[in-house]
Amino acid sequence: MASNSKLPPGTKAPASGQYRNNTTRTEVTVVRGEPLPPTPKSGQTYTIADKTKHKR
Repeated sequence: MASNSKLPPGTKAPASGQYRNNTTRTEVTVVRGEPLPPTPKSGQTYTIADKTKHKR
């Protein structure tokens, strides 16, 4: 997934981390495989701002 991919609400998160609303600039935490939350207005999208880092 490119870091600048625009993801609409309801899309399953491809990775765990912080997702930024491209219009309001607010961030939400989403776990991989969970749907992105609704946005305040239609037509708004999310991009991943900070992927969760796992040490293994």
